[in-house]
Parts: sequence; C-alpha cells; structure tokens
Amino acid sequence: MIPIKETAEGVVFHVQVLPKSSKRQITGLQGDFLKIKITAPPVDGRANEECIRLDIKKDQVHIVGGLNAKKKTVSIKGLQKKDVEALILSVLAPL
Repeated sequence: MIPIKETAEGVVFHVQVLPKSSKRQITGLQGDFLKIKITAPPVDGRANEECIRLDIKKDQVHIVGGLNAKKKTVSIKGLQKKDVEALILSVLAPL
C-alpha cells in the first residue's frame, strides 16, 4: 500500500499520472505512488483538471505538489486513510 498521511482536513498521498491514455482509471501502485491513467494531454492544465475529477468532488481535491510533473502530491478533504485504502483495494482487487 502507498503511504497516506492523515491531516486535520483529510488525507495527502502521491500519484503518478499517465496522460493521453485510452481511458481514465486507477491502474496500480508503483513504489510510493498510486498510478492513474487519464485521457487528457498534459497541456494548459487539462491533465491536472482530469486527475482531480476521478470519482471525487472537484472541491475536495487539490494538487499540493508537482503541478507541472507526472508525479504529484494530492490532498483530499473529508476522507480518512481507511477510505482511500478501501478505494484502492476495491479498484485493484480485480487486477
């Protein structure tokens, strides 16, 4: 499992974004990163916008590090560590 830090407002963890993919999905874990495929190209912030729309309300998710990189740090308000771990396990279990 990836390291997930709980904060007073929610959780913080790392993602690796793979832009210009054929579909949008969580694809696995790589080291300390959750790998996410998105369809948007990394142009004019479109990949960042799509990254934060993955089944979570837009106002809950913020990119707090790596704004112009494939490896990012995200903050999600209103979730706990156990919520994120359960989501990851439910998505990766069929793989």
